[in-house]
Amino acid sequence: MSLIYILIVIWIGNYLLLLGLGVIFDLYVTKKINWTFWKKRNGQNSAFIEWFDALIFAVIAVTLINIFLFQNYRIPTPSMEKSLLVGDHLFVSKLAYGPRMPNTPIAFPFTQHTIPGINSKSWSNLVIWKYKRLVGFGKVKNNDPIVFNFPAGDTVVVDEQATSYYEIVRTTARNYKTNDTYLSREIKTDKEYYQQAVTDVNRQREIIYRPVDRRDNYVKRCIGIPGDTIFIKGGTVYVNGKELADNTTQQLVYIIETNGTTINPKAFERLLINRSDQRMISGSSYLLPLTKSNAEAIAQFANVVSVSPILIREGEWEPRIFPHDSLYKWNEDNFGPLWIPKKGVTVQIDTANICLYEQIISNYEGNELKIEGSVIYINGQPSTNYTFAMDYYWMMGDNRHNSADSRYWGFVPEDHVVGKPKFIWLSLDNEAEGLKRVRWNRMFMRVR
Repeated sequence: MSLIYILIVIWIGNYLLLLGLGVIFDLYVTKKINWTFWKKRNGQNSAFIEWFDALIFAVIAVTLINIFLFQNYRIPTPSMEKSLLVGDHLFVSKLAYGPRMPNTPIAFPFTQHTIPGINSKSWSNLVIWKYKRLVGFGKVKNNDPIVFNFPAGDTVVVDEQATSYYEIVRTTARNYKTNDTYLSREIKTDKEYYQQAVTDVNRQREIIYRPVDRRDNYVKRCIGIPGDTIFIKGGTVYVNGKELADNTTQQLVYIIETNGTTINPKAFERLLINRSDQRMISGSSYLLPLTKSNAEAIAQFANVVSVSPILIREGEWEPRIFPHDSLYKWNEDNFGPLWIPKKGVTVQIDTANICLYEQIISNYEGNELKIEGSVIYINGQPSTNYTFAMDYYWMMGDNRHNSADSRYWGFVPEDHVVGKPKFIWLSLDNEAEGLKRVRWNRMFMRVR
């Protein structure tokens, strides 16, 4: 027991924990202090105390396992279909990239950020630990599926948690500008509208801040690692100038035109297209998220006239797309090129490209950032360059047109990486009933 404890202390790297050897020695040898004070050391304990003791042991054991070894994660949205389906329960390895020490060690067990039933935050700010990752078995690689904390989830509007706080502010700012244009009022700068929106949202809505380890968990595929350059053209992703090989489970939204007749729903079932994904937009047209093989199969149906992916045109700016600046007229199908920041690398910054890095500089790496005219101040000093303190990653969902991912909120810092899903240990289909709800063919399927 003592040897195992010493090895764990060496792994964690905090040698003050060696003081715990005294507790272990007294617990098993000298027995001077009753460390389990809630029960008698000698004599019979009531059934309640025995159950309470077992519960405490279970909570501590599972908490340590979740922190250092593995954790369960359930897929709540279709952003990774068809690789991962809604209702898949994943075994997520913390050892794959090294477990993180918790930022908020004092928290209600088995909750991410909210205590169920009372809707109160589940952690305490009494103790806050800095980011530290222990040694793991490997590093994040291109195309790895990753579970991570939502970067834009640091600030949350309590009554609209499904939408990023920053998107709420940006939408509010755009609405202010639209209203002023419609009413022929004086048009302000985009920065002025944004600051007005921040002030109004913060005043009118209940806002909370969440530490990194208390932000929502997301699962996506790592398209770009530190130092890579990402480019998307016509829905095709390029990494460092090379076309990203198509994942056979990757999907785009297609429009299907028929000769005026409907497609038999049984045909969609055979192709494993969920009922919730089947959208008829007219008597002869459908909108469906499809893999390339499914699109080719549907194109062979006798009553199908055409099957075409729906792609946004190049140069058509989508304000919801990172970096949310009209200087970068990008959209979800035409994006970049964009370089992924790497720890220790210095980049030149100016008012034209600061929008790419302002979240990193201020939110993720904790600097004070101010922009006055054409001068950028970092921690009070005029700056024309910046050196990154962390590595960053680019995450995208396999369901390309139904995924809120890095195209919308930017880079994922290394301290947000939770772990790597290894296999599906349970899969439940919410559209089925009874035993048919269990997708037996997905049980213990490896996540690729």
